[in-house]
Amino acid sequence: MAPLTTGRNTPARSAERRNFPLEAAAVIYAGAMVALNASGNLVPASTSTTLTVVGRAEADAFNSAGAAGDLRCEVNTGAFHYANSAAADAIALSDVGANCYAVNDQTVAKTDGTGTRSVAGKIFDVDAQGVWVQF
Repeated sequence: MAPLTTGRNTPARSAERRNFPLEAAAVIYAGAMVALNASGNLVPASTSTTLTVVGRAEADAFNSAGAAGDLRCEVNTGAFHYANSAAADAIALSDVGANCYAVNDQTVAKTDGTGTRSVAGKIFDVDAQGVWVQF
């Protein structure tokens, strides 16, 4: 396409909320860290290298008896509070700004678990109750 020679009405949309189809048999709980699988369907975040974490589920979504795409779920982006992993995988305040990795739909870790975990997001802050993850 050629460069503009006049003004253009460029459509916009919020980058904070998205809506994705659920994977077949997926069960997602409100507040869960959620990800897209290789088929582009939403699943709870888990230890896997094939997931792309996209944010926090805004509501329960139970597709336990459905096919892929039968239901959809609202997903929000921003900074959200999740549980910190333990021992050598615990995230510290000095890790702010680094990637963290999904252990499950409510826990993040400092490392990729020797290549077994997908990136969850950026470490935004750390406190005694857990980790603030920015999606």
